[in-house]
Amino acid sequence: MRPERLSARARAVLEDPGNTLAFSIASLWEIVIKTMLERHDDFAVDAVRLRSKLLESGYEELPVTGDHALAVTALPSLHKDPFDRLLLAQAMTEGLTLLTADHALGAYPGPILRV
Repeated sequence: MRPERLSARARAVLEDPGNTLAFSIASLWEIVIKTMLERHDDFAVDAVRLRSKLLESGYEELPVTGDHALAVTALPSLHKDPFDRLLLAQAMTEGLTLLTADHALGAYPGPILRV
């Protein structure tokens, strides 16, 4: 992980002890798929190590549920990436705020913080 690449705003949110930090299984799934497809320029990340480090750092692991999958249907077609749409649906369903640097994903209304 390279925390120096995070914006000051993202660091502030992540370091605030009042925030509960979580990561989605959907993100790990996307990394595994892209690794298997040898898309290393997109995701040069070891999913096993990433998960281990996130759990060691106190992040909660957010599973993908049927409610999350169904919530995707309510989203307008502003962004085509199915993993990103699932992340937003999870945030909306669980009452979480999704941090993203993705401009297309940041165009959605809802619990998104562009960092």
